[in-house]
Amino acid sequence: MSTWAADADAITRIIPHRFPVLLVDRVTQIDPGRTLTALKAVTVGEPCYRRAPAHGGPARFHYPRPLLVESWAQAAVLLAVWDTPNPDVTTGKVELAGAIDRIAFRRQVLPGDLLEHRVQVVRAVGDTTILAGETRCDGEPVAEIGHFIVALRPLASVAPPLATGRTGH
Repeated sequence: MSTWAADADAITRIIPHRFPVLLVDRVTQIDPGRTLTALKAVTVGEPCYRRAPAHGGPARFHYPRPLLVESWAQAAVLLAVWDTPNPDVTTGKVELAGAIDRIAFRRQVLPGDLLEHRVQVVRAVGDTTILAGETRCDGEPVAEIGHFIVALRPLASVAPPLATGRTGH
């Protein structure tokens, strides 16, 4: 296992996500093909808080669960493609989320929380990987993911070819 840290620059050389949808800040540990640990710092400056009401108590700052799952899933994709990075979705193979199940949320996430995503490969067959794991904060479980399937597919097989000769009118 490596304790090499991948910062945001290194992460963007592996997966195509960019601001504001890049939801992983750093990889702290990687054992390629086996496990990965990544961090996500939740701040009050997150785009999801732009429309938080001026009043309404702490619930207005609960980090949205879909973003929590997306952040963990990005860590999972990092593990799945670590040895075959493709930061450009216009070429090569693209990462597709095939399915996710058995998600359990244990507590709310708030600004100031540092999330630790732990991901492990359950099984890899060809260009498809099944992953599982959890997210923790201050040693406490935040969320658990039973299975997440990532499939790598050639861009041409999932996107229609760009039309030529069109003016856009």
